[in-house]
Amino acid sequence: MKSPLTCFLIFLVLIGCQKKEDKLTFEPLTLGESLCADCPQISITIPRAVERTRTASTINTALQEEIISLLLFDDSQKIANLDDALISFKNGYSELKDLYSEETTPWEAKIDGKVVYEDKNLLSLELNSFVFTGGAHGYSAKRFLNFDKKRGVELENWQLFQNRKDFQKYAETKFREQEAIPAEASINYTGLMFEKDSFYLPENIGFTEEGVKLLYNPYEVASYADGPIVLTLPFKEVNRYLAKNPKS
Repeated sequence: MKSPLTCFLIFLVLIGCQKKEDKLTFEPLTLGESLCADCPQISITIPRAVERTRTASTINTALQEEIISLLLFDDSQKIANLDDALISFKNGYSELKDLYSEETTPWEAKIDGKVVYEDKNLLSLELNSFVFTGGAHGYSAKRFLNFDKKRGVELENWQLFQNRKDFQKYAETKFREQEAIPAEASINYTGLMFEKDSFYLPENIGFTEEGVKLLYNPYEVASYADGPIVLTLPFKEVNRYLAKNPKS
């Protein structure tokens, strides 16, 4: 007969193995450190899923597509990989420099990504980017990518909820509390810029260890100077609205 201590140690090992099996394996992928002496500054560091599974392939493809969209200079081009995306960004700068050699400030692109939430069913990635292609300032943005690990698919925002309308009503209540907007006042009472003066969910919704994060990037509902607006709702408050209940 095994002693109580032995049984307890076996239990801990089994729990540890289960937790490990729930996690995907990622390795850093770094690109664009030095293209040439007179090139835009490009720095990309993102996680790359290493498993040979549908889920890993979906994650890597989604990240690649996001980066291509950020670096693509000519929308008429068909870019299929990250190396060509870097070349497109470089060529865009070169073309502009040839036209306006004395006025062209070097372009810059800095992109990094990380896993911000994972359980046995769900995975959320956060992609941060800063892109400067001239003008008064560059543009910083954050993007969430959510995945159903069981099915190996990327999730659209509407797929995160079993009751989106009720979630939106709850989120508006919490948003008004955070931004000090009276319940009876216009949602734009404090100077925000929601279209049609009506609250709506942001384009970027992700899962984090703190809960569901709603992220409005600059220009989405406020000016660039206001920066991003973030509302985090703890899982214990919103699980009833979610299609899959994350660990709380």
